[in-house]
Amino acid sequence: MSDPNENIENIILNTEKFIQQCKNNLTKYLQNNSPGKLIILAILLVILVMGLWSSYYTVPSDSVAVVQRFGKYLKEIPPGLHFKLPMGIDIAAIVPVKRQLKQEFGFTTPGARGEYQSPSPRDAKQETQMVTGDLNAALVEWVVQYRISNPVKFLFEVREPSLTLRYVSESVMREVVGDRTVDEVITIGRQEIEVEALTQMQALSTKYEMGISIDQVQLKNINPPTPVQESFNEVNQAQQEKEKLINQARRDYNKVIPLAEGEKDQRIREADGYRLKRINEAKGDVARFNSLLAEYIKAPRVTRRRIYIETLQKVLPHIHSKVIIDEKTRNLLPLLNINSMRGKMVDFKKADKNE
Repeated sequence: MSDPNENIENIILNTEKFIQQCKNNLTKYLQNNSPGKLIILAILLVILVMGLWSSYYTVPSDSVAVVQRFGKYLKEIPPGLHFKLPMGIDIAAIVPVKRQLKQEFGFTTPGARGEYQSPSPRDAKQETQMVTGDLNAALVEWVVQYRISNPVKFLFEVREPSLTLRYVSESVMREVVGDRTVDEVITIGRQEIEVEALTQMQALSTKYEMGISIDQVQLKNINPPTPVQESFNEVNQAQQEKEKLINQARRDYNKVIPLAEGEKDQRIREADGYRLKRINEAKGDVARFNSLLAEYIKAPRVTRRRIYIETLQKVLPHIHSKVIIDEKTRNLLPLLNINSMRGKMVDFKKADKNE
């Protein structure tokens, strides 16, 4: 295999030789011909340079080129450097298929990318003036973001597709806003309006074969007309205050009611527990009494004595002063305080031991 560097050097040498040869031939031709022929030669050179200059073009990375030959569609060209037939035989139209474009209605952002910018201020004001379903007026500003999905349809199926999209967008937005009340348009219905408008715009773009894909419809400022704007703001403020009070009441309700429900459930469970406790205790007492009755029937004297002794064992520990007398005693003399005397006797015994 040959060395690539050698091939490049050979190409360079051959190119230099060709240029030098052309230069020599041109010098000889200029020396041997009349001024008229020189003028013709200069014109031909100018035409040649113009043809070479118009024979190449560059397609950006976010675009494609649609090539027409004698006005007839030929092919699509991807991004990069390409060549075409010069002198207007081939025409390459650059279409930004990967760029997101947008159209603004009612306002204009400087430097916004779009195929059709907002019209004059007077026309922009007329775009925003709409009538709602309850016969109120509203000033609606919105933005449509879209992409060119089919460059061939975008260029050839519809005349001025960007302007057509603007008319379609304005028509759809008026229809969607006209189906809702002014309160829905300004407050709670914004998202529904955006979704429905996007669906209808995309359907019409597909129907008209515009080669456009709608990415997003976004509502911006929605205001009532200027003469009634102050009154409308007062109404909105009152509605917001109403919603605030309702939310506060719901907060207090949610704070008190669950607490009361919890206390109620706690009381019910405590009552159920107490009920089960008393029932179980009663059942236990019944079972104990029945077992005791059975034993009593078998041996009444012994059982009676055992019950008497057990009762004394429970009662006597809780009695501080105890007086035991004979059942046959008729007269009861006043007795000394045995417990206090016992303490004094203990003190006397301790004193005797110390002596």
